[in-house]
Amino acid sequence: MSTSSSSEVGLVDLPETPDTTGAYPRLSDEQVMLLSQYGERKRLTKGATLFCAGDRDCGFFVVLDGRVQVLQEEGPGGESRVLAVHDRGRFVGDLSILTGQAVYVTAIAQTDVELLEVSYDRLKEAVTVDQALGDLILRAFMLRRRIHADLGAGLRIIGSRYSADTRRLRDFASRNRIPCRWEDVEEDPDAEATLRAFDIPPDQTPVVIWKGKTVLRNPSTTELAQLLGLRAAPQRAAYDLVVVGAGPGGLAAAVYAASEGLSTVVLDALATGGQAATSSQIENYLGFPAGVTGAELADRAVVQARKFGAAFSIPGEATSLAQTDGYHVVGLADGGDLVGHAVLIATGVRYRRLDVPGLDRLERSSVYYAATEFEARLCRQDPVTVVGGGNSAGQAACFLARRSPLVNLVIRHDDLGRDMSRYLADRVEQSPRIKVWHNSEVCELIGEGALEEVVLHELRRDAKQRIATSALFVLIGAAPHTGWLQRQLQLDPKGFVLTGSA
Repeated sequence: MSTSSSSEVGLVDLPETPDTTGAYPRLSDEQVMLLSQYGERKRLTKGATLFCAGDRDCGFFVVLDGRVQVLQEEGPGGESRVLAVHDRGRFVGDLSILTGQAVYVTAIAQTDVELLEVSYDRLKEAVTVDQALGDLILRAFMLRRRIHADLGAGLRIIGSRYSADTRRLRDFASRNRIPCRWEDVEEDPDAEATLRAFDIPPDQTPVVIWKGKTVLRNPSTTELAQLLGLRAAPQRAAYDLVVVGAGPGGLAAAVYAASEGLSTVVLDALATGGQAATSSQIENYLGFPAGVTGAELADRAVVQARKFGAAFSIPGEATSLAQTDGYHVVGLADGGDLVGHAVLIATGVRYRRLDVPGLDRLERSSVYYAATEFEARLCRQDPVTVVGGGNSAGQAACFLARRSPLVNLVIRHDDLGRDMSRYLADRVEQSPRIKVWHNSEVCELIGEGALEEVVLHELRRDAKQRIATSALFVLIGAAPHTGWLQRQLQLDPKGFVLTGSA
């Protein structure tokens, strides 16, 4: 913990933030007493820092007396923005404390304060004694992450919507549930002001601004991941288990293996959660009768696996598999490798693309293969089109209909319930904002720098029609992501790994 005195820049005398969502609960006296057995009491003077944006392995703080402000650092010449104020009984922290990532906010004593600091390892012990306390903390941290994302806290990405690198950075932040604000140099006046403040020429975009002052010019995803604490360096020469792929299957394997005491490391080329993490609402997953977002499912699984000691390396793209001296060696795209006694392959699938005119030209700016909160914000108030007849397409259409005035759902047959769960098909058909185009397919994309229209081919009438749309979501299934195993393991003609004695 940092306890250095600060110049009270951005320190404002504000009342406690009201708890209207459950993101800022107050602990009971019994819960504080329990945590006191695992933590250390500290007194800090007004203006002292509990932790700063960018810090890792931060403690969990309970305010016993006084007030603490949580701030977002805005950059040169800009005042820090107050996100929350905590007083007696509230706890200070972020989901990053549980996932091992760098925190995105700064916490400063608004007054002289008395705090209870509990380290991550000791907090794990405390919540095993009181499961309700653990659930309360995890839920609050997840809600705070969502609030921070809506406020544009965290990273700032500045670049053109037509830039492939801008899209790459935006997608990486979105898929890893990293709070960020994107400023489009084409339309956002804030982008120009920010570039001037940092003396960055427009031709040097995209840039990432971290902690309000650190500027990364077109960083690789690996550089960004290392900055944020997503990519852990190998802690041992050989692991008991190397899990390749961090979708639900890989995360489940990590939880089970690590809980049995096996040293476990999880790799994924892009993000934890896999395809499931991009789903706005999963209602048929065991144990969540009210449904769960894919992001919450992924975050809960990561916290659970890390609690048992599993390590994560994101991005970590496996490119080869070999055997050496009785060990399995997984080769990585960056030239490194990981050695394990056993390797579990959970690489899942890769999305199928449409083979239509205009896709190559507009894919970088306007075509998406998932519908997360980030994409929904980009499509606000504009008509969008979803292609696909399965559950992923139905969930995406319902989710996007919350923001978009019109969602066109394109399917190639006349029965929405053929490939989609009945409950979801009913919801799609009842939505006044979703128009289902039966027996149709997208045959062309129209637009210059960005998508303006799609051309639909109505199969029964053999007629074509143009419809206005600002974004295309392609959810037409996927193929096994096993190409990297072709020389090491036997695959069937469709790319699935052959198993069993037959």
